[in-house]
Amino acid sequence: MAGDRSGPAVGRAAGTVWAGARAALTRLILAPRDGQLGRELTEVRASRARLVDAFDAERRRIERDLHDGAQQRLVSINVMLGMALLDTERDSAVGKQIAAAQGGMGLAVGELRELSRGVHPKALTDQGLAAAITNLNTRSATAVAVDVEIPHRLPNALESTAYFIAAEALANVTKHSRATQAEVHARLRADVLTLSVADNGIGGAGPAGGTGLVGLADRVAAADGRLHISSPTGGPTLLHVEFPCR
Repeated sequence: MAGDRSGPAVGRAAGTVWAGARAALTRLILAPRDGQLGRELTEVRASRARLVDAFDAERRRIERDLHDGAQQRLVSINVMLGMALLDTERDSAVGKQIAAAQGGMGLAVGELRELSRGVHPKALTDQGLAAAITNLNTRSATAVAVDVEIPHRLPNALESTAYFIAAEALANVTKHSRATQAEVHARLRADVLTLSVADNGIGGAGPAGGTGLVGLADRVAAADGRLHISSPTGGPTLLHVEFPCR
């Protein structure tokens, strides 16, 4: 009888030892892989951050070239056309041609200025994210209320990403939402930048709708942020982004 009672106990003990050995073996096999995956993930994030910084630096270079190069030359030519027009009879054929050329040059300067702002706005470089977002309400065809509290400058790449998210979201509002009112809200709290763009339009915004949301999601992911979108049919639409500011 004693032998019969000890049999199950020995079996349970052996099972426990085997389970422990198997768990130890599993940890031994998986630990190096987990470490490798962690290192690879860190490398991917670092590489992604370098790409974002490189793209931002290139946008800044293009903006400087447009503003300090082509735009200034066009402005100088426009001034020379104006001086030439002063020495010419306005009603003459030559005067009309100069006036037409000056008008076209003025339009070209304006278009180039808008292009330069689209690449990388000067306000973003000189004054920071709060000023650049505030300026968006003057460029939007939809009425925009802006509420921004960002007490200090952020890393260049993050400022650029957040600005272009807001700008693209407002462009989508104008193109697709049929909204009459939009709001931009931004806060910097506890090393987290939150950015929200809302509108009172028809809703239904989604990646399959061709509204550029996939591109926005890619920009957010590249900055290690999180994107949330609420856009039921009939509206309203809310785009909310959170960026870590470590």
